[in-house]
Amino acid sequence: MTKSSNLYVGMDVHKDSIDIALADGDGAREVRHYGSIGWGLAALEQAVRKLQATGKTLHFVYEAGPCGYVIYRHLAGKGLDCVVVAPSMIPKRSGDRVKTDRRDAEMLARLHRAGELSAVYVPHPEDEAVRDLTRAREDAKEAQTRARHQLKALLLRSGIRYAGKTAWTPAHVRWIAGIKMDQPVQQIVFQEYVDAVTAASERLERLEGNLRDAVAEWQLKPVVEALQALRGVQLVVAATLAAEIGQIGRFDNPRQLMAYLGLVPSEYSSGPSTRRGAITKCGNTHARRVLTEAAWAYRLPARITPIIAKRQDKLAKSVRTIAWKAQVRLCKRYRTLRAKGKEQNKVITAIARELAGFVWAIARETSASAANDGLSTGATLRA
Repeated sequence: MTKSSNLYVGMDVHKDSIDIALADGDGAREVRHYGSIGWGLAALEQAVRKLQATGKTLHFVYEAGPCGYVIYRHLAGKGLDCVVVAPSMIPKRSGDRVKTDRRDAEMLARLHRAGELSAVYVPHPEDEAVRDLTRAREDAKEAQTRARHQLKALLLRSGIRYAGKTAWTPAHVRWIAGIKMDQPVQQIVFQEYVDAVTAASERLERLEGNLRDAVAEWQLKPVVEALQALRGVQLVVAATLAAEIGQIGRFDNPRQLMAYLGLVPSEYSSGPSTRRGAITKCGNTHARRVLTEAAWAYRLPARITPIIAKRQDKLAKSVRTIAWKAQVRLCKRYRTLRAKGKEQNKVITAIARELAGFVWAIARETSASAANDGLSTGATLRA
């Protein structure tokens, strides 16, 4: 296929409009603005038919954003080449202070023709649905925490303090139920905060129940179950990792997964000097957060607790071996770094980075087992 037969189509997508720019493969003509259309698949389809009439092979590109992957799936479903790119990975000219929808579309077409854009991973619709569920559960947890803080702040301002050691236990909840404020108006405020905590907790329980039901019918269920062999990784963490990471086969080695999660250190090197800084935090924040939470479990000595043994009961021996190797290594790693005087949060981050490597190993092992058991190629790749 010659370059002249290619036509690169840059699209700047917004909720109400799509600006389109064209770049010929041979570069004979300047990148040009094609026009602006209303947002919607019907308007897009009309524009696509006009472009197909040119007889050239079309290559579409647009930035990932709040409009999701609807356009990508529509074009890919028709057999058209389309990629989605991350805005943070698009090269920008230094000193360019003019930004318009037209210029953005032209820039996308030009860079796509030059091969300067890297496509992001587009999840399978079923995987994206579970991902939305895990994120909704995360939002519900944040709402519960915020409501609890607001209630405790009101009690603290009123001089009411809980004498027990642990908050939000059944005993603590019974203590809250017996509180009587001095002022009638304060009692109304107190009750509103209590109701907010109750509603947030009920919402969280509903979403966690929905997550359990969704995982039971999900094609990545074997991966979710296998990841729970790891210490600190239960259903919510395992489902979040599987949904956020998606196709594990796109990472050739664990270091690539660590970089995708933003857990590798930044580096500022010049000449003979090498200086490494904090982690990049440039990857998936949701997966990085749950991995960091799971890493706290490795501050304790390595041990197969009854809860972990129950989760590992029906798993393959190879998965259990990887999980035990992770415990031995990471628990020792935590003690070693702390003994050297390293700050605890930094140690936990280092543990989370290495834990990502064991997540990669278990997911790959589960994928290989699924392939040997005769599962479909598509399901195996998504694992």
